[in-house]
Amino acid sequence: MLALLASLVSLAVGTSFAKSLFPALGPEGTIAYRIVFATLILMGVFRPWRRQWVWADALPLGLYGVTLGVMNLLFYNAIKTIPFGVAIAIEFTGPLAVAVWTSKKASDWLWVTLAVAGLALLLPWPVPGADGSSALDPMGMLFAFAAGICWALYIVFGQRVAQRYGSMATPMGMLAAAIVVAPIGVFHAGSALLDPQWLVAGLAVAVLSSAIPYALEMFSLNHLPKNTFSILLSLEPAVGALAGWLVLAERLTLSQGLAIALVMVASMGTAWSAGKAPT
Repeated sequence: MLALLASLVSLAVGTSFAKSLFPALGPEGTIAYRIVFATLILMGVFRPWRRQWVWADALPLGLYGVTLGVMNLLFYNAIKTIPFGVAIAIEFTGPLAVAVWTSKKASDWLWVTLAVAGLALLLPWPVPGADGSSALDPMGMLFAFAAGICWALYIVFGQRVAQRYGSMATPMGMLAAAIVVAPIGVFHAGSALLDPQWLVAGLAVAVLSSAIPYALEMFSLNHLPKNTFSILLSLEPAVGALAGWLVLAERLTLSQGLAIALVMVASMGTAWSAGKAPT
């Protein structure tokens, strides 16, 4: 349990630190650093070249990896303009949708209702006597929703490649993600990516946001029941909001905090419901 909580903290701190690099590198350059360095780390750990690969492996691993890369790229563009914790809450609609779609229990619609209610609090409803504007950037919210869709696809594709390739799916998928994201990062950030100070910062982002969380999550998966793992993972929006406040001085409104809480309860309820279902 402590390992998983440490994973969430590392991911939140790493992503908050990554956002501080946006003025110099933009979301595209920063995510390129994270994906490329994470790929090199995973390649060194798993050494996938020891396995014999065929062209038939390219499509499933490519779909998995491209989805992973696009998901991260969209999420980094989301947190450029909206608070970190809010972006995570919106992105959580992806795995929530997958969980409910695969469930046969009518009670799961309660969790859907809570999630929808939480998201409704984030929408820019017009207020009588006010200009109707919202503190949240609409494009940022759209990027977060799109990242949630990619997260849903990532779960579907990830289950398939994990069953077929085991632990080798992660480094090969990350390689496909790097092939997609790196050129976009170079196009947007250009020669700034070669600056030594940003190279070191990019490596720190990769270690904090990918290497450490992945290692701790793998340890947790081997020592926690699946539903317990999922319930604890639902704390991520709250951890993200706290990291955004401490690292980036991001402050949430009362309605935004309530929205995050409702999405977290929906996520926990879905995980609890799945744990109660027959194997």
